[in-house]
Amino acid sequence: MYAIVRTGGKQYRVKAGDKLRVEKLNKNLGDEFEIPEVLWVGGADSFSGNPVLPDAKVVAVVTHQTRAAKVLVFKKKRRQGYRRMQGHRQWYTELFIKSITNPKGEVSKADKEAKVFDPAKKQQLLDDKAAARKAAKQPGAKKEATKKVAKKVAKKATAKKKTAKKKAAKKKTKKKVTKKKTAAKKTAKKKS
Repeated sequence: MYAIVRTGGKQYRVKAGDKLRVEKLNKNLGDEFEIPEVLWVGGADSFSGNPVLPDAKVVAVVTHQTRAAKVLVFKKKRRQGYRRMQGHRQWYTELFIKSITNPKGEVSKADKEAKVFDPAKKQQLLDDKAAARKAAKQPGAKKEATKKVAKKVAKKATAKKKTAKKKAAKKKTKKKVTKKKTAAKKTAKKKS
């Protein structure tokens, strides 16, 4: 079963279990709500609204709220010295479609649960990584770190030796070929 819903002035085709990015909604992370404008419900039976279906429900969960990637806006008028550059990051809300209910009462539910992005947990992970880096810089941890660095240096040195040998072998073959060519040219000049 699928539904066509309208939010933020745009229409989206959704199924249960889909993730959807819409214009920013004034909801909190983890909020579960019904999308009010359901225009169409399709599947075994299709139902169309005029313009919306009053008995159909699409339940969504807010999983993430942040800003999209930066878009650069550049304006220029040639030969006028007019150049303007501006960046823009659009706010958006990510929704997880939990269930769709058609006007007959049939329900299509998602197989998996919504994973809500929690900025506090992400910050905690970053802090833990920073603490681990500081602990690695402690004097006791230097011995292990120096062993690892020594192994990497040894690998790089052996790789450099191999490439140097290959280059030397190529140069020798080039010298032999050029000597033969010059010798052949000299003998050709002497004969004529």
